[in-house]
Amino acid sequence: MLVLSRQKDESIIIGDDVEITIVDVRGDKVRLGINAPRSISVHRKEIYEAIQREKAQAEAASKSSGDADASS
Repeated sequence: MLVLSRQKDESIIIGDDVEITIVDVRGDKVRLGINAPRSISVHRKEIYEAIQREKAQAEAASKSSGDADASS
């Protein structure tokens, strides 16, 4: 893991397309601005994990219904 120190209004660049800017720091909270192409999904980690769980559940349900169709 790369650990960087940044102050308000400073940025980091990821690859050629993603820029993360420190927008505000208040107490123990940091606000980030993320500039990325629309083709790149940007989610908070807990939202990303929920999406992955839903995809896995949908895939399992699809396989399960596919197995039922095959046995008919």
